[in-house]
Amino acid sequence: MKTELYFLRSSEQKVIVDFLPYAYKLDEIGKSLEDFSHLNVYKDYYGLSRKDLGLYALANKKIAGAVWARKLHDNQAPKIHMAVLPELRSMGIGTQIMEQFLQEAGAVFEALEVDILVDCKAIMFYEKFGFTKVENSEQRSLIDGEIIITMLKKLEQKEVVRPKDNYNASYWMD
Repeated sequence: MKTELYFLRSSEQKVIVDFLPYAYKLDEIGKSLEDFSHLNVYKDYYGLSRKDLGLYALANKKIAGAVWARKLHDNQAPKIHMAVLPELRSMGIGTQIMEQFLQEAGAVFEALEVDILVDCKAIMFYEKFGFTKVENSEQRSLIDGEIIITMLKKLEQKEVVRPKDNYNASYWMD
């Protein structure tokens, strides 16, 4: 499956609105974003700050998945959220998105955090990309009461090199 990656711009906030429920598996418990107002902080006014960074994948002319980070507090690493449509999981889309996202994130952030259900196979996915479990980070999810852990990845600080020919940085900005 041919997948194209694009930066997530503030004008595309609907991508986050559509994928945040998948990131929290709300579809699996029959809930919606309206049931969890505390999640609004991860979607409202997305992209209007330099503390926001995201990518989405387009496959077969359909948005297949997305990953985004938002730095809420200066003394904390930004939290990332990631989701791939259920029918397109296990096709390498998540891996492709994460590889590119981590390259971009190193130019913006020093580290990233993600909260994962303690018994979820996504832990192995994040470990593959260098995330490690934060000791004593276990807590109850506000979504379903399950135990979650925080994983952290320190990022190598480097400048992202993009193609010079016909590259127009304003194209990526709103």
